[in-house]
Amino acid sequence: MLEKLTTPLYPVYERLLWRQIREGPIPNHVGIIPDGNRRWARSNNSSVNEAYMMGYKKLKSVLIWLLELGVKNVTVFALSTENCTRRSRSELDLVMNYIKRGLEELLTEEFVDKFKIKVRAIGKLEMVSQDLRKTVEVVTERSSKYSERKLTLAICYGGRQEILDAVSRLVRERKDISSITEDEFRKYFYDNELSDIDLVIRTSGEMRISNFLLWHLAYSELFFCEAYWPDFRKIDLWRAIRAYQRRVRRFGA
Repeated sequence: MLEKLTTPLYPVYERLLWRQIREGPIPNHVGIIPDGNRRWARSNNSSVNEAYMMGYKKLKSVLIWLLELGVKNVTVFALSTENCTRRSRSELDLVMNYIKRGLEELLTEEFVDKFKIKVRAIGKLEMVSQDLRKTVEVVTERSSKYSERKLTLAICYGGRQEILDAVSRLVRERKDISSITEDEFRKYFYDNELSDIDLVIRTSGEMRISNFLLWHLAYSELFFCEAYWPDFRKIDLWRAIRAYQRRVRRFGA
């Protein structure tokens, strides 16, 4: 089992934090907003390319850390619709290349099969490069047989746009929408299997959700970390999990 790990050999605080995490509830679904790559580049006198490369490597590490903790579902805000319309073509090509590379490595390194992860992508995928769309199709098909764990990439995604698209589909397909329920409405989202997010982690010190999965974040716990995404550490993740465990979730009751 991934969850059965030995206690890490860290200082007293880290060992105590680890024990507390192991004894508390683990979120089923974690959302990640990996912010601060470009600011990391400026603060480290590095290129944007190096920043995104470091961010890409960090995501691979964080996925492993979440699997170790027993988190079953992870959704990553890779690119927003605003990113895809307002950033330069060269920067978008750079980011999409790293997304494509990461997806390919999920297969070549047998990550998908080893951990039995179903991989999906949501968003306006018609806005991404043809190569990336093809890679998404291949990974989605290859991983479709799994259901135990799920990795979702939000690419050229906007929460408001998803809701608008869902309403548009609903109106086209149903004559009477007066009695629509929440569960029925979910069927019209980009991925109707995507569960509500328990914990959202955003890096770089920004304290907002930036149009990320608005419906699914209705009762999410939020954790904002000061570190830029390439500098995000395992101890930062542990603190986020521990903060989640300390909160009382009432879901509006």
